[in-house]
Amino acid sequence: MKILSDVSPPGARPAFQPLDLIAGATGRRLVLFGDHASNALPPAYGDLGLSRESLGRHIAYDIGAESVIRRLAVLTGAPAALAMFSRLLIDPNRGEDDPTLVMRISDGALIPGNARIDAEEIARRVEAFWRPYRDACAGLIDAGLARGAVPVLIGIHSFTPHFKGRARPWQVGVLWDRDPRLALPLIEALRAENLVVGDNEPYDGALRGDSMYELSTRRGLPGALIEIRQDLLETPEQCDAWAARLARILPPILARPETRRVEFFGSRADAAPAPA
Repeated sequence: MKILSDVSPPGARPAFQPLDLIAGATGRRLVLFGDHASNALPPAYGDLGLSRESLGRHIAYDIGAESVIRRLAVLTGAPAALAMFSRLLIDPNRGEDDPTLVMRISDGALIPGNARIDAEEIARRVEAFWRPYRDACAGLIDAGLARGAVPVLIGIHSFTPHFKGRARPWQVGVLWDRDPRLALPLIEALRAENLVVGDNEPYDGALRGDSMYELSTRRGLPGALIEIRQDLLETPEQCDAWAARLARILPPILARPETRRVEFFGSRADAAPAPA
């Protein structure tokens, strides 16, 4: 398990970098995103008042996701953007106006460094961390479109095996909104691997302002978010195996003609509530 670099001995920790971009090979349509790749914090924020143990939990980052993304990028040649700051600092997978953008309490844990945060500090974190990541993601997409290709977008996340006292049966989940072009064949391919696959489980893929909403749904690009259960990502070998699996099943999906065009399906998150 990765330990937060900023709580390591000063002589041992690397310089904090909030963003990591993997260039990828020229001409690749697949683009990877890691919204919660790291539990690192900038030195100015210390440890947000949390213990090393708390910062190693799922509340701080998506355990194993970074390793899967980096290996998958190598295997496919895909470019990737990774947010290398903890979601507890600010969550890059939330909309700018989402009340959970900066969490004060997460899965029962009080975040002391966020408990008294005001609008000015949230705005400061948006400009320093959230927006540069979102802009970098958009830049990778724009580069593909400039070549005349339609990018296919995949976010890699991981989820805790138990939440609020309940076991989660899914080994992997595919989160999506209304665009089925990538999600449905991906669910089918994963189920063909004899996996227990969640269709919009353990979370719903329709969230206004999240990464896929802004990068995929609003731009008419095929995209989905893959969630892998964290007990299946505990070793480098497990992470490599998941990357290899995705590298094997994705090319036939990307070859499908419907993924090669811009098409707008709208979002369930934008749907007006039914009349009372």
